[in-house]
Amino acid sequence: MTLVQLEYIVALDTYRNFSSAAEKCFVTQPTLSMQVQKLEEELDLKIFDRSKKPLIATELGREIIDLARSVLSGTKAISDLVSERKGEINGELHIGIIPTLAPYLLPLFLQKFLKKYEEINLTVVELTTERIIEQLKRNVIDAAILVTPLEYTSLKVTPLFYEEFILYSAKSSDVQKIKEISVEEIDVDKLWLLEEGHCFRSQIINLCDLQKVSQEGKRFHYEAGSLETLIRMVDQNQGNTILPELAMTVLSTSQKRSTRRFKSPVPVREVSLVTHRDFVKKRLIEALRDSIIDFIPDTLMTKKKKRVISID
Repeated sequence: MTLVQLEYIVALDTYRNFSSAAEKCFVTQPTLSMQVQKLEEELDLKIFDRSKKPLIATELGREIIDLARSVLSGTKAISDLVSERKGEINGELHIGIIPTLAPYLLPLFLQKFLKKYEEINLTVVELTTERIIEQLKRNVIDAAILVTPLEYTSLKVTPLFYEEFILYSAKSSDVQKIKEISVEEIDVDKLWLLEEGHCFRSQIINLCDLQKVSQEGKRFHYEAGSLETLIRMVDQNQGNTILPELAMTVLSTSQKRSTRRFKSPVPVREVSLVTHRDFVKKRLIEALRDSIIDFIPDTLMTKKKKRVISID
């Protein structure tokens, strides 16, 4: 059994395809396949069920892969610890970020971060919170930019900023006459929402107490996959939606006039940097944190007169 073989079965479990796993490991498909088969022969068991599409691990194979991830993580932690003690900021960093943050937050800091830290190889994946948590636990990614709080004792959460909720409504809406609104003034029957799986949807449901709102009588039901789609739905079909504050950076001057802020205490979402509690490259994470904060408006840095909306 070798570390290379463990790396190959982890890659195969991650990408569920021999060709993709081989590409990510920078080897040929026959090489990867042969090494996986050798490991299976040595252990006298099948790690993967090759009859399934996409490929999946067998029951015992799953336990072996989880142990392999731990071994590889521990091996990587040794070199990371050495770099950390030397004060070096370099190496690989894999980050997960949720879709309602990625288009607005990444452009603010990413280019200057990469220019400042030229020895960092950064990979960013856009996933839902549920999938990011899963990949953090499996050591597929090193860190994440998520909405918190989260109830996971194995993760370390570092709050970054507090992003306001902003109402975006059609120009003909009655709320256009109001300077600052309250939740009670929103017509929830005309509220466009994101689809299931987005934590932002969960927060809006909690904010507007939509669990108690009847949907009977509505002739058209629609759930969007992105905030950009919600904006277009309001522009073309009336109604209203709720956006995170950073999304205003992509609105036109005309569209910004269709936004309204909430009355105090302002509803916000807490955006945090999340890592494993045992993640050793603290200097690298601190560099990422500082780079993000440098581009966040001061008004988003405090919780004063704000109300953090929970996630179900």
